[in-house]
Amino acid sequence: MGARNKKTLAAAVLLEGESEALTRKAVELALEGDPTALRLCIERILPPCRERPVKFTLPPIENADDIAAAMNAVTAALARGIITPGEAERIATVVETFARAIDTTKRRESAVNPLQILGFGDFDETDDCDSEDRDDCDYEDTGRRYSE
Repeated sequence: MGARNKKTLAAAVLLEGESEALTRKAVELALEGDPTALRLCIERILPPCRERPVKFTLPPIENADDIAAAMNAVTAALARGIITPGEAERIATVVETFARAIDTTKRRESAVNPLQILGFGDFDETDDCDSEDRDDCDYEDTGRRYSE
């Protein structure tokens, strides 16, 4: 039955079948002005809001040049009181994530294959040049042999 302790199980047994009556009593007490019952009922009707939707326009981020415009929009919204400092920080983190993604993409696009540097641009990794049949190899045999 999970990790529920004995006290929790005992309380559940005692309250079994009484939830409707208890709820009704809590509502009655809240309507009579009992602050604890009122708070309990309100918390169940309107749970605390942890986050709110942020309503401001963040410019599209498609390349590295757009990062500065996005951060300027965040700073301007913060300065005008449209967003809170905490919201600005979280949005800036999202913008930073975009910046890293753009940077990573740029690096991958400009990365050079080490085999291309060595002149093996069309290197076929499946070639078995150690075989006896030298006709299978794509390189020119110069007759030179290297000792191991």
